[in-house]
Amino acid sequence: MKLWLVFLLLFGTGFAQTPIKRAPAKKAAVPKNPAPAESAPSKWPVETLTVEGNRNYTREQVLAVAGLKVGQLAGKPEFEAARDRLTATGVFETVGYKFAPGPNKQGFVASIQVTEVEPAYPMRFEELGVPEKEIESLLRAKDSLYSSAKLPATKPVIDRYTNWIQEFLASKGLTEKIVGKVTQLGVEQFAIVFRPARNLPAVAQVTFQGNQVVPQGVLREAVQGTAIGSPYTESGFRELLNNAVRPVYEQRGRVRMSFTEIRVEPASDVEGVHVFVKIDEGQSYELGKVAIAGPSPVDAASLIKAGDFKTGDVANFERVNVGLEKIRKAIRRAGYLDVKVTSERSINDTKKAVDVAVHIEPGAQYTMGKLTIVGLDLNGEAEITRIWTLKEGKTLNPEYPDHFLNRIKEEGLFEGVGATKAELKVDARKHTADVTLTFTGEDPTKQPGRPGRGGRGGDR
Repeated sequence: MKLWLVFLLLFGTGFAQTPIKRAPAKKAAVPKNPAPAESAPSKWPVETLTVEGNRNYTREQVLAVAGLKVGQLAGKPEFEAARDRLTATGVFETVGYKFAPGPNKQGFVASIQVTEVEPAYPMRFEELGVPEKEIESLLRAKDSLYSSAKLPATKPVIDRYTNWIQEFLASKGLTEKIVGKVTQLGVEQFAIVFRPARNLPAVAQVTFQGNQVVPQGVLREAVQGTAIGSPYTESGFRELLNNAVRPVYEQRGRVRMSFTEIRVEPASDVEGVHVFVKIDEGQSYELGKVAIAGPSPVDAASLIKAGDFKTGDVANFERVNVGLEKIRKAIRRAGYLDVKVTSERSINDTKKAVDVAVHIEPGAQYTMGKLTIVGLDLNGEAEITRIWTLKEGKTLNPEYPDHFLNRIKEEGLFEGVGATKAELKVDARKHTADVTLTFTGEDPTKQPGRPGRGGRGGDR
């Protein structure tokens, strides 16, 4: 992504040269040796200060690093320094700024624009010899952008955190070298793990004990891709089991299953360790009440219906998660593109049932921006525009563009339709999305297959 900066020139015919208006003064005689004219100010008060493009970090976190505050005098040097400080953190792919005259032309309205580095992963600490809470407190004090849930997976950031942890451990008399690495914890699950740099034994084989509901082969298959060959620590292996094996049991309603014992011994036939995992499978629970907890931008009853939860059946949490995803998509169709849907379980051991509370963070509602049509002549564009019902300014349904193109093809509303593609360009600051519809091949509007039905292409 290109780094872009918007500058307001402080010299020349710009805002900084505009003086504060005063009442006309009486004319005075011009002295023979006039004093040098006072130069125009290069700094003005910051009246408002916003942050744009931030997702993982709050406005307050970004401004704390930038070092800018409302009310301070600032000009180009101060904004350049703020940009440099933010860039140096390594957590932003691009950093820019812009400022303009305030309503009274006596100060700036300014904004910092950032693009956060991706990917970012949660952090884990293994065998460091001190409680995790102490390390987290250290990192939070060192870095105002600290988030245990989202650390950018870049070498400068990981190296900086590694050095801070290393110095902290040394102050405790622990001098063993440590390392931070991106580590796979499960299927499509990764974390940045800080642990001793020494060579750890690799997992060569895993045997499960105490299992009756789930066969040995199914359990081994669940950990095959992530466990075998991975460096072994007990805490890391427990994390892997929770990510890979626990879901297998939760498909069967075994929400109280536990890994009661983990022991290792050298593998007999290959280099590495043989890990033995003893399991308490627990009892099967049924799915109780599923309800929306707190406010919702969409009717709660309709969302629960969309989730299609099987209350009274076995509490299959793979199926529950599918239902939660259906809820998320339903809310996105109402224009809330950044919605987050999470859930909280309430386990009733007496009734052997699990209730689920669904929490919704909708974010901003997006609207339709500009529609662009590519590959058609003017007549074709006019016809597609006519039957396109998602007009500019209306609530955005991100699924509508693909639905629109599919209807044109599937119902044969036009002949000669070639390959089509719908693209959304989202503006996270304005909360709008522009749509581009691309047509290739023959112009579908030149040969109407079923006259009079063209207007149905935009029906929802």
